[in-house]
Amino acid sequence: MQNITSFRQLIVWQKSMDLASRCFELVRKFPRSEGVLGYPVRKSAISIPSNVAEGFSRHSTPSYVQHLWIAHASAAELETQVELGRRLGLVAEPVAEALIADAREVGRIIIWFVRWNGRRTIVHGHHP
Repeated sequence: MQNITSFRQLIVWQKSMDLASRCFELVRKFPRSEGVLGYPVRKSAISIPSNVAEGFSRHSTPSYVQHLWIAHASAAELETQVELGRRLGLVAEPVAEALIADAREVGRIIIWFVRWNGRRTIVHGHHP
C-alpha cells in the first residue's frame, strides 16, 4: 500500500470534494426564495471533505476517527437535504439519485476508514 502523506491522496477526500462541488453547482440553480435549503446543503457538503482533512492532519488516530464520524454524519445530513430538495421539486430526480448515491458511497468509504484505523491502532499502535 502506498504511503499516504497528505489528505489530498485519500480517495474519500477526493470523492467528497467532487460531491461538494456538484452540490455547490446545484444550489446556485435554486431560486433565491429557497436559500434556506441551499445553506445547509452547502454546509453539509463542505463539512465532509473538511473533516476528513482536519482529522487526517491531527496525526492522532482517535481524533482522526472522531472527524471521520463527523464527516459520515454530514454525508447523512446531505442525503436528507437532497431528498427534501427532490420532494419539493427543487432537485430533479436523476440529479437527486446521483447525489444521494455518491453521498452513500462516501459514507461507506468513511466506515471502511474508521474500521481500518481501529484495527491498525489495536494491532500496531499506529496513528495516521
